[in-house]
Amino acid sequence: MASTSSTPTDPSSFMPEDPVVRAVSRRYEGLVAIRTKAIKGKGAWYWIHLEPILVKNPDTDLPKAVKLKCLLCDAVFSASNPSRTASEHLKRGACSNFLAVGKLNSVVSPLPISSLPSPGSTNLRKRSSHMVTPINSVALVEPVRFCNELGYSSSGSTQQQHLMLSGGKDDLGALAMLEDSVKKLKSPKTSPGPSLNTNQIESALELLTDWYYEVFGSVSFSSLKHPKFRAFLNQVGLPSLSRRDFCGARLDSRFHEAKTDAETRIREAIFFQIASNGWKSNNCCGGGCENLVNFSINLPNGTSVYQKSVLVDRRSLSSKHAEEILWEAVAGVCGSGLRRCVGIVSDEDCQSKALRNIEIQYQWMVNLPCQVQGFIGLINDFSKEFPLFKTVTENCFKLANFVNNKSQFRRSFQRFRMQELECSSLLRVPLSRCDCRNDFLPVYLMLEDVLSCAGVLQMVAIDEPCKLVSSEDSVANEVVGLIQDDRFWKDLEAAYTLVKLIREMAQELEVEKPLIGQCLPLWEDMKAKVKDWCGRFHISEEPVEKIVENRFRNNYHPAWSAAFILDPLNLVRDTTGKYLPPFKCLTQEHEKDVDKLITRLVSREEAHVALMELMKWRSEGLDPLYAQAVQVKQLDPSSGKMKVANPQGSRLVWETCLNDYKTLGKVAVRLVFLHATSCGFKCHWSSLKRVRHSRHSRVGLERAQKMMFIAAHAKQQRLDFSDEEEKDGEPFRMACLEDDMLNQEFSDVSPLNVLKQIGLVGLTVKTLNESTFSSVLNF
Repeated sequence: MASTSSTPTDPSSFMPEDPVVRAVSRRYEGLVAIRTKAIKGKGAWYWIHLEPILVKNPDTDLPKAVKLKCLLCDAVFSASNPSRTASEHLKRGACSNFLAVGKLNSVVSPLPISSLPSPGSTNLRKRSSHMVTPINSVALVEPVRFCNELGYSSSGSTQQQHLMLSGGKDDLGALAMLEDSVKKLKSPKTSPGPSLNTNQIESALELLTDWYYEVFGSVSFSSLKHPKFRAFLNQVGLPSLSRRDFCGARLDSRFHEAKTDAETRIREAIFFQIASNGWKSNNCCGGGCENLVNFSINLPNGTSVYQKSVLVDRRSLSSKHAEEILWEAVAGVCGSGLRRCVGIVSDEDCQSKALRNIEIQYQWMVNLPCQVQGFIGLINDFSKEFPLFKTVTENCFKLANFVNNKSQFRRSFQRFRMQELECSSLLRVPLSRCDCRNDFLPVYLMLEDVLSCAGVLQMVAIDEPCKLVSSEDSVANEVVGLIQDDRFWKDLEAAYTLVKLIREMAQELEVEKPLIGQCLPLWEDMKAKVKDWCGRFHISEEPVEKIVENRFRNNYHPAWSAAFILDPLNLVRDTTGKYLPPFKCLTQEHEKDVDKLITRLVSREEAHVALMELMKWRSEGLDPLYAQAVQVKQLDPSSGKMKVANPQGSRLVWETCLNDYKTLGKVAVRLVFLHATSCGFKCHWSSLKRVRHSRHSRVGLERAQKMMFIAAHAKQQRLDFSDEEEKDGEPFRMACLEDDMLNQEFSDVSPLNVLKQIGLVGLTVKTLNESTFSSVLNF
């Protein structure tokens, strides 16, 4: 026989011109597709034991025939009639292994309820020919005699009569349980699950408990007691788990392992930065106002290590209390070597006073506000200080509330939105204007909804029931006028576009986690984009630039300018070929900040030397070869962007190549690695709930903190800083991808573009009220 192969082969690799090869390939693909469906329960039973294979010509290595291979005994048959092959080889006993499998199933597995004959079946023998016969089912019940004794009539022979128990169809389940008990009594040592040795069980339990610790907050302990989960453990041969298995020695051992690894990595670093986030979180559940403030350690090699989480009540939090919490975190890591902590970065603006106080007391430290929160704060500044935002917010608030609450408008809106966008949900509206005082996100979602439903709202405004209401209701008439006002849509588009622009930059910062040497370029980029926005929407630049400049000054730190000058990544090549620091990009005030900061970070005796070395750095810069090596970029496959190939190059150059700058180098090597954001480990909202519920018990709180430490340590080891709540919601958002595609380009959106995107099917200009729709068409 020609050589055979059970390895799937790509038929497209064969010669398409050969009709024999083409026919064989199609036959093989067809059988593979049929078998795939059958394994999923959508085809004949025998395909689980038969596999299509290609028979190759040994001379040309091309397929010349398709065969069926029995996976039980490796026998090979013709593929012309799979059903006949299964009947002759499997059911008639030619395959001894198939019979052995059938006997094993009849002993180990209880009778499936679905295999019991259903009442009224006329083909009992044919349907049950390949089923396992119930143990003593006839001996347990004699249905014909039982029915006759009670006076019921029965027709047909005893062999054809079906089970008719006194309790009806529900009794079949009781009968199956009874037969299962008979089996257990006959074979008491038989176990339904696989047999595992002690080492396998212990290894499996270790993996299970590790998983539970690392997803702390996502899975409750009560879920592990669910009957279905316990049945699963029993099925795979594992014992049931108790609270002691998760909260006892295993937890202590796993925590000790993670804690030791974290302490070792911190101890090996000469200096580090502390990152603190969670101050600004809104994880209030159950009416509480506590936040979990997380502390992580940023190491010079670019990695982070989780330290601890502290439960903070935002209602009673003062600047002094925040300062105490921050300093306790510093002392807890440094011990007596306080100078190892060269700075703190925090995500809460209101704690800036605490950061400044610590920096004044310990002048070797550089304490920074998080740039992500700085950009978000800029959005809040616009919402409070820019008249356009106030007008748009008020109008959208009025429109959305009226459409959601007025029955005629609500019904029309839901009907048209379902027709055009296949979604019938109402507009998202903030609970109150007060809720948006320090968080513009609810307003942003409302603006997004109103703008995406521009076409739908236009249709609502000219719907007959709504027109009738607006003729009698002054508020309805005002809302309809708002919908038909092209100025409203233009202002809405402008406000939404600016917020979207700033949010995208903030989200990019959260992903990229830039260092402080990039802060000045980031804000210059922000100013340039805002200026372009003003030109696009014909808005006066002066008040806008004033808001941006005020936020920049509130967030600015002299270390931004010093790190920008000292980071070799920012060196600029001049006409002579030298790579020099970009002092030309700084203002006079920023240059003074560089001198002041450097002299503050060194001793009084070294200040003069540090300034002399700074002058030398300004005139000589870095060797061109090393400067180019630091600045080389490569494509990042995950993001598709060009990124620095050697992220640690700036620090390593100062530590190894620039030996002439001994005093300045000590400052530079500490500045260039400092992070500009506090983004890191984020607690799941349920983690906060767990800690809050455990705070009244010392033992319970200690266990919760240990589990949180293990989870955070594992996430930082995997470099996974994503939001669990975002990931959990992803499967539910997948169904809305088509809707999202309609509105994915909001930067170019206008009411007319929205109408074009959704395509008002069945509507033309002639069918609409011309005076109503003219403003949109002329937009």
